[in-house]
Amino acid sequence: MVDVLALVEARLRTALGEPDARAAVTFLGTDRIEVLRFADGDIVRYATLGMSAQPMTDPTAALADPVKGPRAELVLSVRGGLADTDKVLRPLAVLASSPQVEGLVVTPGASLDLGEPLWPGAPFSSVLVAEPGGLVEDLELDDPMDPVRFLPLLPMTTNEAAWKRVRGAQELEERWLANGTDLRDPLRTSVRLD
Repeated sequence: MVDVLALVEARLRTALGEPDARAAVTFLGTDRIEVLRFADGDIVRYATLGMSAQPMTDPTAALADPVKGPRAELVLSVRGGLADTDKVLRPLAVLASSPQVEGLVVTPGASLDLGEPLWPGAPFSSVLVAEPGGLVEDLELDDPMDPVRFLPLLPMTTNEAAWKRVRGAQELEERWLANGTDLRDPLRTSVRLD
């Protein structure tokens, strides 16, 4: 059996360089999730490692397939030095364990809500899962395994998350784009939604 996590870590290192920090979190009844931190100038990227060890399974499925099914890791990019974003490690691990704990299949366009700030004082308690393929390319695995997708996370304010529930992910992304919103700014305020 191929070591998926070793391949995932190698792909992250190829795309983002050497991590300058890593932390591991284990929740009762789940596999260990690591979060790696990569510094790239004034941008800090946090990537999960462990979510892709098992395929995500539809909670309505009668039996979980141990080989086939979507696999993913999460990537969050923020401007460094403006907020205590290193405290995002545990919240990211919580989000990455949600497929195991809650039976979620995390896909682009989904919202993931923590119910608490992503880091101390953050105006964000949820994230929008964006389309993969830009920063870290999908990692193809041997058949019959699905590729590992590296899903960017875009922090949302409470108002943005509520607006997204009503209008959808595409309209929120268009609103951000039209207003020139810096989604990497850890201190940004909500985009105008009127």
